[in-house]
Amino acid sequence: MIIGGSASQRLAAGIAKELDETLCPLETRRFPDGERYIRIGGNIESDAIVIQSTGYPQDENLLELFLILRTLKSLDVTNIKVVIPYFGYGRQEKRFKNGEAISAAVIAELLETTGATEIFSINLHEDGLCDMFNIPTYNLSAMPLIADYIGEILEDPLIVAPDKGALSFADEIATILGCECDYLEKTRISPDEVETKTKNLDVKNKEAVIIDDIISTGGTIVNASRILSKHGASKVLVSCVHPVMVEDALLKIFATGVDDVIATDTLNSDVSVISVASLLAKFLR
Repeated sequence: MIIGGSASQRLAAGIAKELDETLCPLETRRFPDGERYIRIGGNIESDAIVIQSTGYPQDENLLELFLILRTLKSLDVTNIKVVIPYFGYGRQEKRFKNGEAISAAVIAELLETTGATEIFSINLHEDGLCDMFNIPTYNLSAMPLIADYIGEILEDPLIVAPDKGALSFADEIATILGCECDYLEKTRISPDEVETKTKNLDVKNKEAVIIDDIISTGGTIVNASRILSKHGASKVLVSCVHPVMVEDALLKIFATGVDDVIATDTLNSDVSVISVASLLAKFLR
């Protein structure tokens, strides 16, 4: 059984095609008061794969996922692999201030108690999230898929992380492509002047590709693209795994003059041109 939740139906169809399996019908609607209704159609089997990103709007997608899992468990489905391409509520796996909810731990517990037996996700925002689970949990990387796409459209790119925190993503892609990578760093020139530029490399006349795991508001990417253009990059592309793109984030990014924005289909967006279906199918077989 392959079941695609409302947030990931196209991706679920792609995974089903890769695995040569048929999608299980899922009926979803709302009662007049807004309460959610789901019904799993088709023949109920002992094994199931459920695909549902829990990204924006997280609460709604999470609730639907919990309803699907608990329903399968109550129908004696014993092996439930849960694919969460974008893991919402994965930002906080520790308590930084007294009284804070460790939201990642709460979601992990709910996924287990509602029926998940294995979890598959892609480029989790926090590495420690896997440790929250008592069931097998896999954090897969979509960077090779992004690298392949970049390699098809650019001959000699320079991969740039918008900050040091994203350098590991840039390094992974650069290693695959055999090209250079760098990250943006702020350097204080005087007490009241700070310059931001690439740490080690000159971007002048280079085809620069900004890479990050998530683009939400787009603020970091807007800043990075402006800096690269200012320092003479001949072309600026933007790429990410999870295109959350809240409000007018995409418009703000394009307004800086970037040549293109590309992302995977862990979330549905206008720039989701790289499918992770093959990556997930490989690990689900």
